[in-house]
Amino acid sequence: QVQLVESGGGLVQAGGSLRLSCVASGNFFRVNAMGWYRQAPGKQRELVASITPNGSTNIADSVKGRFTISRDNDKNMMYLQMNSLKPEDTAVYYCNRFPRTAYWGQGTQVTVSS
Repeated sequence: QVQLVESGGGLVQAGGSLRLSCVASGNFFRVNAMGWYRQAPGKQRELVASITPNGSTNIADSVKGRFTISRDNDKNMMYLQMNSLKPEDTAVYYCNRFPRTAYWGQGTQVTVSS
């Protein structure tokens, strides 16, 4: 059973920062590239950033230069540092394998006020 638990969301003003965390099942996490995804109201879920087991990253153009993805394989943890947040970053953020699987956690809500 794959377990994915996201945390760290909240309400922040535009220009602020948040750091999201994801803890995943051990074997699932260590051998897979992982990704942060987000879903805004009325929109499809989209990939924000991904990271391979050895730390190579890809960042979506919409957040490049503002978001940083990282992982700690010893702790089965993945992080998303979000700086210079904009109202359009408002969404529920999820972690999953990259490419995605059918397993989703509950997500963590990020709300950016203008």
